[in-house]
Amino acid sequence: MTHDINGAPVARVFIGYDRREEVAVNVLTASFQAHASIPVQIGQVRLDQLRGVYTRERDPNQSTDFSFSRFLVPWLAGYQGWALFIDADMLCLGDIAELWALRDESMAVQVVKHQHECEEGLKFQGMPQTPYGRKNWSSVVLFNCERCTALTPEFVNTATGLELHQFRWLADREIGELPPEWNVLVGVQPIPAAAKVLHYTLGGPWFDDCLDMPESQRWLEAREAMNRPLVAPPSPFTSHASAPDPPVISRNG
Repeated sequence: MTHDINGAPVARVFIGYDRREEVAVNVLTASFQAHASIPVQIGQVRLDQLRGVYTRERDPNQSTDFSFSRFLVPWLAGYQGWALFIDADMLCLGDIAELWALRDESMAVQVVKHQHECEEGLKFQGMPQTPYGRKNWSSVVLFNCERCTALTPEFVNTATGLELHQFRWLADREIGELPPEWNVLVGVQPIPAAAKVLHYTLGGPWFDDCLDMPESQRWLEAREAMNRPLVAPPSPFTSHASAPDPPVISRNG
């Protein structure tokens, strides 16, 4: 359930986890918190925590561990309230309060409706690049969980990839739209000045073969910001040592 604290909503975010992108998950988590003006609960969709629930065999066309397990987010949320799923290979530049304010109760999901036409081939780490309609729609999904009860573990384990990623489990009228700045495809489209989420869909600088990807410096700066050294408070002994000597008082004075 989505709670309010003193009138402010609590945003729930689930990040797809892949063991090869652990540093990306951590940087994305920190970037959400750094820009948020409302409380944010952030979890991960991890296969090692879904044993016995997620039983699907790995598909040769999937490029990450969370390619299909992302659709368990409504189940993880108890089919209550709202929850955001987001791929690991992203960087948040905006305030999630702005995204949370876009929730539309008349919709089951809300996504950025990309028209991303790619050619079949390879992307980061030699992973397959697979073209299909509505590609990347499922990389940022705002779920209205109580309207997504079709996404049972049984269905997620057995549905085809296209049934899931093309949202065939919904009527088209139930698929709402998010502004495009909430899922900007780096290396695929121009980067708008008002970008809220950068999506390194072709690979990000946490991979050695993607160090020269556009906007890499921005991600590297975000990682560096997580490692600021602690600034120790001044020592009381230092302040005493630097104090001037007390005045000499004459006994005859």
